[in-house]
Amino acid sequence: MKKLLDTRWPGCGRGYGVEGQVMKYREGYKYQLAENYTIQTPIKATVAHEYFTLAKSGKLRIKKGYAWDGASGPTLDTKDSMSPSLVHDVFCQAMRLELLSYNDWQNQVNEFFREHLKACGMGSFRAWYWYRAVEFADAGRPDGNDPDPILEAP
Repeated sequence: MKKLLDTRWPGCGRGYGVEGQVMKYREGYKYQLAENYTIQTPIKATVAHEYFTLAKSGKLRIKKGYAWDGASGPTLDTKDSMSPSLVHDVFCQAMRLELLSYNDWQNQVNEFFREHLKACGMGSFRAWYWYRAVEFADAGRPDGNDPDPILEAP
């Protein structure tokens, strides 16, 4: 029988990997954008990030590969929440990274989230409930911590 693990190479003590190399990753994402996505928003500011840009006109462009976690909290992701959760997560990330002023824009971002949910077909009560949840969670507030830390594993 051929030996499947060659212990000459370290990595998790099982013979895989490159000596001294660790895997770096991020957690907390369920979805990844398969194509670029553009939407007109009422947020009139300029933001530049590796995965998204916001023009002064309010046009938000999100690049293919952007990852987000869908709706947060004890809820289900549904088709009527996918675009609003993507856009809201982008704005929250921009505020946490202080690329977009939390004090100036948080209320309008959350209001747009509610209107976007309804425009995508979500019922008014459910959209209001989700809006209240992001308001209660204080979504987007910068807290000084890295909002997207890089984790390591052998």
